[in-house]
Amino acid sequence: MLEIGTKAPNFTLQDKHGSLVSLSDFTGKKVVLYFYPKDNTPGCTRQACAFALHHNAFAEQNVVVIGISKDSVASHLKFAQKYDLPFLLLSDPDHAVIEAYGVWQEKKNYGKVSMGVVRSTYLINEEGIIEKVMPKVKPDTNAEEILAYLAGDV
Repeated sequence: MLEIGTKAPNFTLQDKHGSLVSLSDFTGKKVVLYFYPKDNTPGCTRQACAFALHHNAFAEQNVVVIGISKDSVASHLKFAQKYDLPFLLLSDPDHAVIEAYGVWQEKKNYGKVSMGVVRSTYLINEEGIIEKVMPKVKPDTNAEEILAYLAGDV
């Protein structure tokens, strides 16, 4: 995982409509960059819906929310439509960005070891510097924890 104070690696990925989106597009705004394993799975759905629920609170603070997984553009479109997700979902099928941010890691599930995305969140400041690192976040509380941090409650 990258460390606080590090320049966030820039990237360009496709959104749910196939449009190219770069991290540098959001210079001057804070960015919540969250990485999740897979569209339409229980934990990832709860996490996305929590970010959707708090979307206005993030927008009021000039904070952009971006979710990244290795799912396809088509999968992201269906996921966003099904749950009315108002924020960006970016597709990283080659997991180049996922690896650049250090969230492609060894995981153990029922005794099996495999590589995959570890649910993690970065808060990037207006200058593109990593302000907060949240490894292995809980899907149900991730959005609220970031809002609490932004409010100075943490």
